Amino acid sequence: MVEWWNIALGRGGPDGMAANPRTITDVQATILSAHENSTVEDKISFYNTWSKLYEQDMKLLDYQAPLLASTCLADVMLEDRDQALVLDVACGTGLVAAQLQKLGFCNFHGLDGSEEMLHLAQSKSLYQSIQKCILGAESLPLSSDIYDVVLIVGALSGGQVPYTTIRELRRVTKPGGFVCMTTRSNVSNQLYKTQLQALMEEMEQKRLWVKVKVQEIELWEKATSELESKGDSIYIPGTIYIYQKSRIQT
Repeated sequence: MVEWWNIALGRGGPDGMAANPRTITDVQATILSAHENSTVEDKISFYNTWSKLYEQDMKLLDYQAPLLASTCLADVMLEDRDQALVLDVACGTGLVAAQLQKLGFCNFHGLDGSEEMLHLAQSKSLYQSIQKCILGAESLPLSSDIYDVVLIVGALSGGQVPYTTIRELRRVTKPGGFVCMTTRSNVSNQLYKTQLQALMEEMEQKRLWVKVKVQEIELWEKATSELESKGDSIYIPGTIYIYQKSRIQT
């Protein structure tokens, strides 16, 4: 699998030929390999390897989620952004925190399973705290009811973070705080999205949180295969969800 990742990451084949400049085709191959069935250790190794090219690849993919989710959250939080304590779950290299900072948020804690991604995020001096955490494999290493905002952008999808992780996101959010989540709406992610939304609605029925906003986005990122594109568009859609944790605990 490492050899395949090297080829997908544009490092040339086994013959040791020099790598060609990255193209959208290279990025699509990389994204597809990330969603293959593999162990947790394989996935962490993948993201460690990909970290140095990650932001470049996201630009080629025209990945809009960090900007769109941050803007959506800012539309809900009109006051006291500079005071809000934000937990960026699956923070990667810090793309979401960078967008939030532009919108007046200042206080960030980050979690991710990849040490190399966290190293790059830390180098941007955006986060006051960074921790490694294998999402889904363990509880968040954090106390309950401490964050004004918890976000997870880009990681809630099939083959990545289990949708049941949203229970942990809510747990660490303060009563009255916001949880912002995204998922892809492409064909291959429909089952995951259905399961995710069912759990969200179940938690709302139990009065654990209240739905604040759901925003459907048509141009989320470029598709990784022709089967994922919709009509003549080369993009796949995505969805942003914002919930507010109930102030009265049940």
